[in-house]
Amino acid sequence: MIRGAAKGLAGLLLAALLAVALAWPGSPMADELRPVAISFTQIDESRWRLDWKQPVASPAARLAFPKLPDDCRMEGEPVVRTGAAALIGGVEVHCDGPVTDERIGARDLVVTGDALLRVIPLGRAVQTYRLTASQPEATIAGVPATAQVWSSYFGLGVEHILGGWDHLLFVIALVLLVAKGWTVVKAATAFTVAHSLTLAAVTLGYAGLPARAVEALIALSIVFLAVELARGDRATLTRRLPWAVAFAFGLFHGFGFAGALREIGLPEGEVPAALVSFNLGVEAGQLLVIAAVLALRRAVQRFSPQTEPHAVRLAAYGIGITGSYWLFERIIA
Repeated sequence: MIRGAAKGLAGLLLAALLAVALAWPGSPMADELRPVAISFTQIDESRWRLDWKQPVASPAARLAFPKLPDDCRMEGEPVVRTGAAALIGGVEVHCDGPVTDERIGARDLVVTGDALLRVIPLGRAVQTYRLTASQPEATIAGVPATAQVWSSYFGLGVEHILGGWDHLLFVIALVLLVAKGWTVVKAATAFTVAHSLTLAAVTLGYAGLPARAVEALIALSIVFLAVELARGDRATLTRRLPWAVAFAFGLFHGFGFAGALREIGLPEGEVPAALVSFNLGVEAGQLLVIAAVLALRRAVQRFSPQTEPHAVRLAAYGIGITGSYWLFERIIA
């Protein structure tokens, strides 16, 4: 009896965790991946141009300053302007000698998020670095490694999918809805192919949609799957053709990914590498989420199978309410 009660309690706890995790609202504009962006561009032998963008949550926020190489100094006061939810600074810099092997970074800027640093020397390849709170500075290389762009944009892709709750809720609802090995794989593959197509098309300038419409359609896709999930074991459209539904909505999610990538910016001359590595990062994060949801559901099935339908229904309501809130917010904003 005690053992049965323990299993029931464990099942209820797991069900509660599932519902809370899936219903957590996150940010209503989850596609706005806006890391700090820093660009250090060489003008001539001794002059450089420093530009940076600092996302802000409050109009009262103050502009922070990147750290320059030791032999460099600003020429005059930075020109500061206000952008969309960001402060933008720019200033010319004089360097007394080569900046190779010098440190540049954003210790005061990289606090809650990441920074994307691009060093653009004259006549040499662009260098791209991803700065984090634990590694807020980078060493300027004489000959940059090709892996810089791949590793930087891969990390940004993982960060975007794990921090983008609208994409996450769609993937979670899809996994809960189909919940069968190969069916999940096929649906996830269709979603991947679809958003990869639109991500590439938008990034390369072949397609585009207004950002507000894209955000609303993504929220609508979440509501649609939540309704399908709440209908129980009925033969819904998604259960009959999960790959087709995943592909159709994946096209719109690709527009959202493209909007995030446009905010980050693409390195000149390295667009294909940045595009592919960002997409691979998105897929890696997506696979982690799928594995976590399947593992959590298997745990509920093992410890207390009788609570599984209730947990899934509760998750459906949480996802649906969150998606509906985002939908109305994005339509009327």
